[in-house]
Order: sequence, then structure tokens, then C-alpha cells
Amino acid sequence: MEKGKITISPISLDITSGQLSGSPIMQSCRKIADLKDVFKDENFRSQMVQDDLVYSVQAYLPEEEGTSGGLYFGTTIIHPGKIGDEYFMTRGHFHARRETGEFYWGIKGSGILILMDEKRNVRAEEMKQGSLHYINHCTAHRVANIGSEPLVFNACWPSDAGHDYDEISNNGFAARLVEKEGKPFFLDENEG
Repeated sequence: MEKGKITISPISLDITSGQLSGSPIMQSCRKIADLKDVFKDENFRSQMVQDDLVYSVQAYLPEEEGTSGGLYFGTTIIHPGKIGDEYFMTRGHFHARRETGEFYWGIKGSGILILMDEKRNVRAEEMKQGSLHYINHCTAHRVANIGSEPLVFNACWPSDAGHDYDEISNNGFAARLVEKEGKPFFLDENEG
């Protein structure tokens, strides 16, 4: 960097939509086909239109993954919908480095942040525009859209946190968020 020179950031954030623009931004999406065995009613999921979008992620990753002291920033958009009676949601994960935390904050829409500790205790927080959520170390997290419009939220996490999706893929969450009588309701993992 030239001494005293003022530059423009290569990345912009639209604070009303949560959308990132510029370069380099990583983009990914998860469709119905990508979420095999995430939802309880796998038979229902397998009969849905497999190309339907469930959620998308944009991320600005300015450091190499695993770099100590760096931060990542992202935007997630979860579309409204259900698979059976379960709301559309993210796959969920622990951090590979369990001692790392994360922040989420709501941009628009309504959702539920589902949190599970290593002893499989589940708790949840309502997500909405302006809500701020601190995700403790050693805590798995996933988000469900409980509304009729897209749920948009931003996140910031350490560049050395990593993602452990396998633990959730193999063992799931201890509770499932379903719609019951028009409202979100948690079912124990052993309940139908």
C-alpha cells in the first residue's frame, strides 16, 4: 500500500438487502437435491422439485482458510417453504475449531436460530430485522425460515473456525423445528 493513499474497498454491502457486491465473493446455493437426509421426511423431500432453491450464501473470505486472526463475512438467504412440516433451513454445523464463536444478525424476514451444545441440549432464538445473535463456542447452529418471505441474515466468523458438517450429518440435531397449528414448534429427535 502506498503511504497516505486512500483506496476504495473492493467489496460493498447493501445494508438494506444484505447483498454483497464486488470481487472476490464466493457464492453457493443449496437446492432440494442437495439436502438429502437433512429433513426428517426424506420420502417427501425426494418427491419435490429437486432444482428448487432452499438457500444461498455469499461470502467475503479475505484470508486463506485456517489463518489465525482473520475474519470472514457472509450473507445467507433462506427462501420460504417446508419439506413436510419442517421449515426450509440450513444444514447446520459445528465449527471444526470448537472454541470459536460467530455473530449472526437479521436483515429481513423472520426465522429461528437453532443452537445445540455438545451435550445435545437445544435452544433457539427468534431472528428478525435488527436482531443480533452471538453463537458461543462449542455450539452447533442452523437457521430456519418461519415466514412467507426470504429470511436474510449476515454473519461474521473467524477465518480459522472451519466447518464440521459431518457431526450434524451423522447425528442430526436433538430437536426438529416444525410447523404445528400454524406456529413453529420443536419436536424431540425421537418424536414423529
